This record gives sequence, C-alpha cells and structure tokens, in this order.
Amino acid sequence: MFSHLIAATLVVVTLSLSGCMGEASPVRGIIYADVRYAGFATTATDASKEGEACAKSILTLFAFGDATVSTAKANGGITQVAAVEHSSFNILGAYSTWCTIVRGH
Repeated sequence: MFSHLIAATLVVVTLSLSGCMGEASPVRGIIYADVRYAGFATTATDASKEGEACAKSILTLFAFGDATVSTAKANGGITQVAAVEHSSFNILGAYSTWCTIVRGH
C-alpha cells in the first residue's frame, strides 16, 4: 500500500513539473501567452509576401510540426528573405505553438 502511495505521488509530481511547455519567448505567461517578436531583418525593403510555419505541443506529451525558415518560405512562396519573426502561444502548458514567420518576396 505504501509503495502505491509513493508511486502515485511521483506520478503527480512528474506531471505537474512537466505541464508547461518552455516555449521560446521574450516574456512568459504561465496561464496564457500570445507573443510575437522579432528575429532578424535584412536590408531588403520589399516584403510583399509572408509565410508561416509552426510546431505544436499538447500537454508536453505530444510535439509535432515544422517551424523552420525553409518551410515558412515555401508556405509563403518566398525566394528572398527580408525578415524573420517568431510567435509563441501557450494556454496552461496544455496547448502550445511556436511559429516562424518569414517576410520577403
């Protein structure tokens, strides 16, 4: 009986510590976060197109997606990059996204 109590305690502690996705963001919101922030920019001034690529996490148990610059370029039909930004979204660590946004032409 005592071993079951210890096992249950360990499960609860492990789940409570792993319940928040450590999304890359300049600011944190434990309950809710929806942030967009700069990555880098070039000297190119014509940025008529925008592409986005995202990765997602559910309960920090499942993670999937492709948030690479190359995928964001392809999604926006961009051949020359002018700027790269990122966004992160999080609700209680239960559902999180991290996106790369590329602007260019």
